[in-house]
Amino acid sequence: MSITPSKLNSFLMFKLPSAFLCGVRVKSIDHTTCIVTVKHRWINQNPFNSMFWAVQGMAAELTTGALMMNKIKESGKKISMLVANNNATFTKKATGRITFECNEGHLIDQAINKAIESMDGQTVWLNAKGINTDGIEVSSFNFEWTIKVKK
Repeated sequence: MSITPSKLNSFLMFKLPSAFLCGVRVKSIDHTTCIVTVKHRWINQNPFNSMFWAVQGMAAELTTGALMMNKIKESGKKISMLVANNNATFTKKATGRITFECNEGHLIDQAINKAIESMDGQTVWLNAKGINTDGIEVSSFNFEWTIKVKK
């Protein structure tokens, strides 16, 4: 069964309801890129009338995590994944619809291939940038994913 935006959004509703209620939605996913959007609304705002940083983090992590899940599925191997570290930079007030994109599928391919060949755990840093409807970057998130082939 392939991973599709519809299946990922259903997964959010049942397994990550806080992200779903805040409006986080997968728009597209392919071999190299995952795009997730979230709109600034009353339920996900902070006291400064912009999107709460944690909501942006949920959307950003989903872009990298969904891409990682897709690549692991394509590998045909049983591989565990976990975020080990993350950091973020906020450069503009997040209002309106924010689109997060990770287009680093090639880095995941390299890490998975190395993990399969060596049978050692690997780490890979993936970036997701949040862009508003004016095309301006509002935030940038980096996630360090660890992967390990299960024996």
